[in-house]
Amino acid sequence: MNPSPPRRLLRLARRKTTRLLQTHVELEDLQRGIEKTIDRTLDLMPLDSRLLVRHGNRSQRLNRQLAWSLAFVAGAVNAGGFLAVQTYTSHVSGAVSRAADELTMGNRVLGLAALSIVACFAAGAFCASLLISFGRRHRFRSHYALSLVIEAALLMVFGFMGYRLQYVQHFLLPVTVVLLAFIMGMHNSVVTTISAAEVRTTHMTGIVTDIGLELGRLFYFNRDRDKDRKVKVILANRNKLKLHGLILVAFFGGGLVGAISFKHIGFKMTVPLAAFLFFLALRPIVHDVRARTRLFRQPSV
Repeated sequence: MNPSPPRRLLRLARRKTTRLLQTHVELEDLQRGIEKTIDRTLDLMPLDSRLLVRHGNRSQRLNRQLAWSLAFVAGAVNAGGFLAVQTYTSHVSGAVSRAADELTMGNRVLGLAALSIVACFAAGAFCASLLISFGRRHRFRSHYALSLVIEAALLMVFGFMGYRLQYVQHFLLPVTVVLLAFIMGMHNSVVTTISAAEVRTTHMTGIVTDIGLELGRLFYFNRDRDKDRKVKVILANRNKLKLHGLILVAFFGGGLVGAISFKHIGFKMTVPLAAFLFFLALRPIVHDVRARTRLFRQPSV
């Protein structure tokens, strides 16, 4: 009788592990591998001074730094916020569907509440757009950072006053739901604008769709590529696949951290996330403050 599939897999894994352990590795190769890993890790850290500055051709490295850091925050706020207010405040598609269902069944209050979440999300994006336009008009380097600072401040309010605010009604919703939906709208608007719509961090539907599309192109077999050069070769955009895979992993990791943190420390789980956003926005704001200070100190002619 043949061994069961799990036993076969265990045997195969054991053989592969034994061969790997028996493989001779030079010290130089090991050192080179460690240095490469460290370089890649540091390359992902959001430490570049141009992270929140949009210019003609943003590099893939900057977009990856921006993508994973803000996707992590979005995932943490979304998951932790669900435990706090029992609704996903960035899930606009679900809110619209829920509104349609509730209005169809005659539950006008619940239907209007779901539409209010959509309106609050749109209001957040609207305010972020105004701040970005204001910063551009006055040539601020920090026109994206301003929105992140306000978002971080609102997260601090949510963290320290969330327990009280959840009992305060604003229109049809508790203020906690209004705050989170507004914050998520600002968050998505900033990252969408700065990356020219290449990166979105508050919802994963488009991300997973793009991953599926690129995987389909990656595994497509171009059988006639050598026979007929006129046939278009199907190739995957590997940079896009890596970027969206990184966003999905960061959002999931942020969700785990957010849910676990809310379970143990409650509403204050947003405070470290707010501090992280302050850190990202600090350098552009400091640059603008120094530049304006020098301008005011110049003697008038």
